[in-house]
Amino acid sequence: MFSLTLYSPRNTTMSTSTLSTFLLLALLLFHYTNAAVFTIRNNCPYTVWAGAVPGGGRQLGPGQTWPLTVAAGTAGARIWPRTGCNFDGSGRGRCQTGDCNGLLQCQGYGTPPNTLAEYALNQFNNLDFFDISLVDGFNVPMVFRPNSNGCTRGISCTADINGQCPAELRAPGGCNNPCTVYRTDQYCCNSGNCGPTDLSRFFKTRCPDAYSYPKDDQTSTFTCPGGTNYDVIFCP
Repeated sequence: MFSLTLYSPRNTTMSTSTLSTFLLLALLLFHYTNAAVFTIRNNCPYTVWAGAVPGGGRQLGPGQTWPLTVAAGTAGARIWPRTGCNFDGSGRGRCQTGDCNGLLQCQGYGTPPNTLAEYALNQFNNLDFFDISLVDGFNVPMVFRPNSNGCTRGISCTADINGQCPAELRAPGGCNNPCTVYRTDQYCCNSGNCGPTDLSRFFKTRCPDAYSYPKDDQTSTFTCPGGTNYDVIFCP
C-alpha cells in the first residue's frame, strides 16, 4: 500500500508561521549577540545624573557605574552627564546642565551645555561610529573608549574648558558652544557649508579629538568593529 499526502492550505499556513517564528528568533539572536554594552562610570567627586538615548537615565554617585546594553543597529544615540539635578519621587525635576525636559529617565536629548558621547552601531561595513561632541557645549570632562574586540583607539576631552571658557560662552555649570549663543549660520552650519571659527578653535585646541563645530568630521569620528563594548567615563 501507499499513502498520498494531499495539498493542504493548513499545512502551508503552519509552515509560513514556523518560518516567521524562525526569522524572528534569528533576528533577535543577531541583536542580542551583537548588542554593545556601555559601562558608564562617574569618577567625579560629585554626583552626576547620566542621560542616555536610548537608555533613559541614572543617578551616579562618585565611583558608581551603570552598565547599559544597546541593541545592534542603533543610530543617532547619545550618552551625556547632567549636573545640578533635583528630582522628586516620580522622577520629575530639573538639572542645571544637560536637562532632558525635566525627567530623570530621558526620552529625548539634553539641553546645552553638555558634553556628548555619540554613537551609531553596526553601520557601513558593520562598523560602529563613535565620537565626543562639543557641538552642544561642555559641562563635564569625558573619556569615550572601546574595551573589547581588539579596538583600542579611545577619545578624551579632559581640559579645563569650564574654567577657561570665553566670557560670551559661559553658562551656569558649563561652557556653551557658540551656535547655542548666536544661532547664526557661521556657527551652526545651517546651510551645510561652514568652517572653523575662533570660538570653535577654543574647543578644538583643548580637545583636538572632539567635534568643535558641526562639520568637524574628518578629525573627530572614530570606528570599531560591530559588537565592540565601550566605556564612558565622567571626570577620568
